[in-house]
Amino acid sequence: MKFQLALDTTDLDQALALATALHEQLDIIEVGPLLMYAHGMEAVRALRAAVPHIPLLADMKIVDRGKEISQLAFRAGADWVTVLAGTGKSVIHVAATTAHGMGKRIMLDLIDASSPGQSALEALSLGVDALLFHKPADDDNGNLSFLDNWDMVRSNTTLPIFIAAPLSPEIAPTIASLNPDGIVIDTSMVRGDNPQQALANIRALFQK
Repeated sequence: MKFQLALDTTDLDQALALATALHEQLDIIEVGPLLMYAHGMEAVRALRAAVPHIPLLADMKIVDRGKEISQLAFRAGADWVTVLAGTGKSVIHVAATTAHGMGKRIMLDLIDASSPGQSALEALSLGVDALLFHKPADDDNGNLSFLDNWDMVRSNTTLPIFIAAPLSPEIAPTIASLNPDGIVIDTSMVRGDNPQQALANIRALFQK
């Protein structure tokens, strides 16, 4: 299982400090939308310089201009970009073709998918390399809705699936039982005086 830290902050110095402190415990570092809205591609370039050997994912949430936007991130140093599943198939395919031509990868974000199972089914043929699946913090239907959607996604693809969820000792066993390929950890979960220990505690929830 891979561990991905989402740097969801507008504070570039804080993001750089966390990336530097935690990169040895991580498989992917995500440059979150807030960070890129605040600092543009400079955030990607700065993180690339700070942690040159770890894969970077630019959470661009592309909905249009798949070629041009993905190129911006890749040229700045990103290894992955995200594309929203709710956009047109041609946008997803163009972004994937652009990525592969540059030796990079695409993660399809299912957060806006009208039919997560259908998006998962089509993803491989569109050139997608991995899927991002969300468990909302305010899921009104509880685990049933989340697990039903998971089953539809998992049964319709062989691609790696990362799960973004509000992690806690209570929900972690449910997430771990699904055997996802990756876990996305929010910045809020590792803020504090000892981010290394906070991250180690989260990892331990999935390694029992």
